[in-house]
Amino acid sequence: MTDDTIGSGAGEAGATSSAPHVQVHAQYVKDLSFENPEAPQSLANQGGQPKIEVSVDVGARGLTTNQFEVELRITAHAEQNDIKAFVVEVLYAGVFTLHNVDESNLKPVCLIECPRLLFPFARRIVADATRDGGFPPLLLEPIDFAGLYQDSADSPSEAPTNGGGAGNVTGDGA
Repeated sequence: MTDDTIGSGAGEAGATSSAPHVQVHAQYVKDLSFENPEAPQSLANQGGQPKIEVSVDVGARGLTTNQFEVELRITAHAEQNDIKAFVVEVLYAGVFTLHNVDESNLKPVCLIECPRLLFPFARRIVADATRDGGFPPLLLEPIDFAGLYQDSADSPSEAPTNGGGAGNVTGDGA
């Protein structure tokens, strides 16, 4: 008898059903652009480290009461020896259902947790696009979506109308 009560999971199912969780329904590329405006000169001129600027923007919109489309936009501009090497932009999105998430937590979950789930896939797309464009793959560092969210909350005048957070990172290397 004790095996039946322990193994039935009746108590676990009740706890799990009321616990907040995110369900991913779909992930997809909405827009992808790669420009190599100075080719073939930019490809022959890969001696040093390029200057790379990366910007990130997150947005979300409601589809139904608890279903949201979350968009992650990553744009990278690279210059080498004052020549534009490449520009890559990916708009990667997902459809998420938020179960048992309090209304006060909807925005943070959509703008922190959902982009955190999308990021590895968008990162791979950026790396593949730069590699396929003739450059070393651009391997983006992990992004602190909680920090971006906090920054956008601290400066409401700069916050996008879709409630997203934006951040810019400047660095060297590909």
